[in-house]
Amino acid sequence: MKELNLHIGIRIYTYEELDAADRELIDAAREATHRSYAPYSHFSVGAAARLADNTVVCGSNQENAAYPSGLCAERTTLFYANSRYPDQAVTTLAIAARNEQGEFLDDPIPPCGACRQVMLETEVRYRQPMRILLYGRKGIYEVKKVGDLLPLSFDASAMQ
Repeated sequence: MKELNLHIGIRIYTYEELDAADRELIDAAREATHRSYAPYSHFSVGAAARLADNTVVCGSNQENAAYPSGLCAERTTLFYANSRYPDQAVTTLAIAARNEQGEFLDDPIPPCGACRQVMLETEVRYRQPMRILLYGRKGIYEVKKVGDLLPLSFDASAMQ
């Protein structure tokens, strides 16, 4: 028998420790939560992507009574970025969430599995890692690449 050990490095920052560009991206993700349409879960998520040319695009979760017709903030943001700016890689994606009381969460929330798969495909599409910043009031997690969120991931190379 062999054992496979995976190591995932996540750095945790305070907001003040981030550089100006990352604070701008976190602020944009936080602001995007206010454009969320979440009448069922009352859980508002916002995302902001910085593109290679420094453009910032945002998205928010959009729910629908006919589950699962809604879409998460991460996918809304990445699909918009990929369709509007197809030649610009996404270099960093920031994610923030507010609870039913409208308060930002103390701890960062991770993206769902479907979003992680779309994030992976975005990395594959542009052939470069995408940093992820997960916002929480008590700390901001920095993940260097999607593979750290989705170890043993499935992409086109698995079908060869």
